[in-house]
Amino acid sequence: MRHLGSSVLGSARSPAPTGAGGGLLPARELAVAWSLVVLIAVPAWVLTVAQARDMGVEPGTMGLALPLFLLLWVTMTAAMMLPSMAPVALTWVRGIGRRTSGWSRAVRTLEFLGGYLLVWTAFGLLAYAALNLTGDVVSDHPAVGRWIGSVAFLVAGLYQLGPLKNVCLRHCRDPMGQLVRYSGFRQPVRDLRVGLHHGAYCVGCCAGLMVVLVPLGVMNVAAMAGLAIVIFVEKLWSRGPLLAGVVGVVFLVLAVLAPFQDWLLPGLQESAPLMDDM
Repeated sequence: MRHLGSSVLGSARSPAPTGAGGGLLPARELAVAWSLVVLIAVPAWVLTVAQARDMGVEPGTMGLALPLFLLLWVTMTAAMMLPSMAPVALTWVRGIGRRTSGWSRAVRTLEFLGGYLLVWTAFGLLAYAALNLTGDVVSDHPAVGRWIGSVAFLVAGLYQLGPLKNVCLRHCRDPMGQLVRYSGFRQPVRDLRVGLHHGAYCVGCCAGLMVVLVPLGVMNVAAMAGLAIVIFVEKLWSRGPLLAGVVGVVFLVLAVLAPFQDWLLPGLQESAPLMDDM
């Protein structure tokens, strides 16, 4: 019983990836690295917010063609995911810098980042298809939007509490273990493979959270900011797995409330106001 209790507590609370004694970079280099993350993430957020102000929160794909939607999706992904994937990304890129220089370093770094974004672009294709379908349904049958929202929250809640979420979150919370594993990847295009591999786990970790953008609105800045905070804390806080479970329970509660609370479904209502009018 004591062993079982220790296992349960261990799953809810584990050493933070950047905790004491677990840092992947020296303090000075870590400060420089996080400064770089901020310099990249801030412009991505500025672009995302600017687009959201122009487009507002509407059902579906908001009439966007697929190429433009994917461009906005990748920008939004960079804004939301970069801080949480920084421990692995920065340390891997630092390793590239140690072993190469000049064009070789630049190409390898772009391979890694390209692989990561390629996975999120593929997920964006699925998101576009889902949003296009829900947009058409809501346009023809507005009342159905309430039940679409309820199902979206239900799926997100069950995913947050499910085994796949736990496996992917455990991967993302163990940067040192992943870096050791990645060092065994062989050429050619090892850095591309690393980016694809880490990106796939990142998608698996965040898929449930991204589902709630269907009822909340894919260009809902408040929702994106809230999800970005949840993603960051889940991956980097010692009690991140516990937070993931709490968020899952919250989503299940929202699934029950959604059919009766229109304010939970701004992304499934035709008359959602623009941000400038709020």
